[in-house]
Amino acid sequence: MFNLIRRDVILQKRQLLIFFPFILFFIIMDAHPALTFLVASIFIPFNAFGYDEKAETNILLNSLPYTRKEIIASRYLGAILYMILSIVVTSLALFVFNKPFAMADIAIGGGLFLLFAAFTFPLFQIFKPGHITTVVLISFILLVGIGPPIVKFLAEHFTAITDFIVNLSIPALYTGAAVVIMAVYVISWGITTVIYQRKAF
Repeated sequence: MFNLIRRDVILQKRQLLIFFPFILFFIIMDAHPALTFLVASIFIPFNAFGYDEKAETNILLNSLPYTRKEIIASRYLGAILYMILSIVVTSLALFVFNKPFAMADIAIGGGLFLLFAAFTFPLFQIFKPGHITTVVLISFILLVGIGPPIVKFLAEHFTAITDFIVNLSIPALYTGAAVVIMAVYVISWGITTVIYQRKAF
């Protein structure tokens, strides 16, 4: 299964050359560190899905000595691994450019990536190949644009929930968020596995 995870990097050797300028663009544009960590984490996993979508790689993968559970597991475990590596690289870049960031920025960026992956990974198995990658990336851009105003609106109009969150201690808040995010990710993993096992290639 490790070879399946490594395959994503091997197939993206040329695209990885774009990764560093891509991250530097957000750093130079003085984007929020959490957003920079988020987009850095998205780069490799979603490029891999985009490549597989164009090349119809699933037919080849299913001819290899891997079970369908292992193929999906490599996607979800690979996403976490590449997220960690992307965070390390982005942290070093921010440090070199003397851009301040905190552990909270890493936690928010990583958490948002895992949530985004959890909601979008099943879509790659539900919809037919062709345009799903484009739709997902456009949706991501729209969410980044309209997400903060929506959160602000909800905070102003659902004060009971806002007060409850505000009154939580920082450790309790981060622990609760981590548990919820990981639960959503695991549920997504299970759903995607079931969908993929029932697909015909």
